Amino acid sequence: MEVLTFGCRLNTYESEGMRDLASRAGHAAGTILVNTCAVTAEAERQARQAIRRAARANPEARIIVTGCAAQIAPERWAALPGVARVIGNADKLRPAAWALDAPPAPVTDIMAATETAAHLVTDFAGRARAFVQVQQGCDHRCTFCVIPYGRGPSRSVPVGAIVEQVRALVAHGYREVVLTGVDITSYGPDLPGAPSLGQMVRRLLALVPELPRLRLSSLDPVEVDDDLWRLIGSEPRLLPHLHLSLQHGADLILKRMKRRHLRADALAFARRARALRADLAFGADLIAGFPTETEAQFQETLDLIGEMELSFLHVFPYSERPGTPAARMPQLPVPLRKERTARLRAAGQAAAARFYAGRLGQEEQVLFERDDRGHTAHFAPIRLTAGGAAPGELRRLRVTGATPDGLLAEALPVGAA
Repeated sequence: MEVLTFGCRLNTYESEGMRDLASRAGHAAGTILVNTCAVTAEAERQARQAIRRAARANPEARIIVTGCAAQIAPERWAALPGVARVIGNADKLRPAAWALDAPPAPVTDIMAATETAAHLVTDFAGRARAFVQVQQGCDHRCTFCVIPYGRGPSRSVPVGAIVEQVRALVAHGYREVVLTGVDITSYGPDLPGAPSLGQMVRRLLALVPELPRLRLSSLDPVEVDDDLWRLIGSEPRLLPHLHLSLQHGADLILKRMKRRHLRADALAFARRARALRADLAFGADLIAGFPTETEAQFQETLDLIGEMELSFLHVFPYSERPGTPAARMPQLPVPLRKERTARLRAAGQAAAARFYAGRLGQEEQVLFERDDRGHTAHFAPIRLTAGGAAPGELRRLRVTGATPDGLLAEALPVGAA
């Protein structure tokens, strides 16, 4: 069975769950599962292109389409060549949806969802780190974002189910787990006792002491709770890399995006976090070319990279999503969006290079992903200049060099501190 995944880490987790469910249900090698993304028009284009290519190369294949884009416009995806079925986001981790004799069913209205379908995933094919879904959906309505219409309202996974999943993954040899969701800092208010994200993480680390490394996916800078702040400052297994959902550096654009934070909030987050843990590295999502963005406002985003000492950027050109408020705002010309995206990405590359240069001579604990390559605790890519390691192995290395693509290192003697 072939699985094609587009989009976020949550999609990666769900794809592995669907692979397992489909295999157990008896789907044969001729099945192709396409897990779509709706964040940008480009993500949708790539998925459509992959489906058409698969249908041409495998005319006998049974193509099943799911994911956010398929949830939002199922009829559009069902009409593509070779597509035998569309499964909505509310059903894709439910075993009954994968029965070979399951009749085609209408896609469930995701906005009425009250719980998150979960599946115990113990294998992430070809990956050294594992992903665990802790939350699903979003209650916010950022003006550029269509994901709530594909994922529905925020729903949290109970702490017990998260602990069970992580224990199973550690038992299967995973040394690093990434907690993922659509808006993980909104975790908990729908559960008994309303645990916060920080409370859940604290309990998880206490109940699974054998887990060496825990990483968090994207955080909203104004929704971090007190327990998580304490863990940032005191828990070494919580890795020193925080990825932030910032989107922009100008207050007026943030307001037009309907974000929950302003520029000062992002700067205050960085100051507080580094006061607790000086070696933190920050990543961030940033959008270039949002409607009405002036050159001065774009410059504020560029300036924010240096002011917050951001090291790893995910840069997106603004993409109109049908039905969103931002799509009705005055749009910037596409060439200007592309030009600003390129400038922002160049600034991100320069920021990463500064971070790499600052790690020269440092010792790093590295999770190897293949042969001689892996990532440090700060999520910096790193390569051994001699030798290699097994995927999933944790090794201590000394940084000997830096390139535009990451770090170079030598192995430390076995038993070195």
